Amino acid sequence: MALAENRVLRKGDTSALSIEYQDTHQSLRIFGFWLFLSTDMLLFACLFATYLVLRTHTDGGPTPKEIFDIPGFTIETFILLTSSFTGGLATLAMRNGHKKQLMAWLIITMLLGLGFVGLEVQEFIHDVAEGATMQRSAFLSAFFTLVGTHGSHVSLGILWMFATLLQVARRGITHVTARKVFIVNLYWHFLDVVWVFIFTVVYLSGVVM
Repeated sequence: MALAENRVLRKGDTSALSIEYQDTHQSLRIFGFWLFLSTDMLLFACLFATYLVLRTHTDGGPTPKEIFDIPGFTIETFILLTSSFTGGLATLAMRNGHKKQLMAWLIITMLLGLGFVGLEVQEFIHDVAEGATMQRSAFLSAFFTLVGTHGSHVSLGILWMFATLLQVARRGITHVTARKVFIVNLYWHFLDVVWVFIFTVVYLSGVVM
């Protein structure tokens, strides 16, 4: 038992690696996706910088404190962070070879994602009905662009996760499907991290300005 717990991974020995890393080609594709995430991070960094510069430029229109609903964005945050947890459980089920559990957790994650997007759409509709449209001020342009870009990423993630779910249902857990499950969940966790910054930089700072 002690020998198994302290086993050293030698060159060419992939048995101690997670299934998504056991194939060299899949490992390289995962590395490529990390590079993609770094470019997406730069995109959001630019949007955050723009928002921080323009958030006080309301031009006499609605201010952050007037349009941000504390219960609303708090519930959105809870739902999205919960979906990150269920996505992690999906990855764990995949690594344990539990196909049905993997599919169940992916479905739950997608449903939570749909709930998040639905609440965000309702928030935007309410803001527009109150006259807080994108063209009303520089602040609102920056707000809708940043939060809307994140929302579109979440929507894409849901579609991507659904496509991955179909492949798992058809082919089971293989090196290829394992890599796809890992990558889509990595993407999902990245979006959760971005949302934490949106929650802090945009919403929380907005209600105390």
